[in-house]
Amino acid sequence: MDPTAARAVFETLLATYGPQHWWPAETPFEVMVGAVLTQNTAWTNVERGLERLVQRLGGPCNLGAEQILALPESELAECLRPVGYFNVKARRLRSFCYGYLEAGGLEGLAALDTPALRHRLLAVNGAGPETADDLVL
Repeated sequence: MDPTAARAVFETLLATYGPQHWWPAETPFEVMVGAVLTQNTAWTNVERGLERLVQRLGGPCNLGAEQILALPESELAECLRPVGYFNVKARRLRSFCYGYLEAGGLEGLAALDTPALRHRLLAVNGAGPETADDLVL
């Protein structure tokens, strides 16, 4: 489906049914982190990995791209151990965080039109079409 058409469907569904709280996250950034980590992984394992990461960072208010990038990759990988493929996921999450900051964070990404946003997300190491589409939504 064309990304612009997908966005239109999403907006129609949102206007009709309201927020569905389909992803158990407190912030848009946490949703994005979860989308990166859930590739080839059961959500229960992602929850455990996120919990360990949030604990290591000192609480949910400290879950941000800068804080994740401040961790040595080996420490980040250890936090993500329950997620499986934790070394790969640590590299992918760091890659996402670099791209997120480079784009200007949530505001910078939100300012892009849907095709440009999807293209930018697909350029992130490890983000395929499904992950990019999840992040666009």
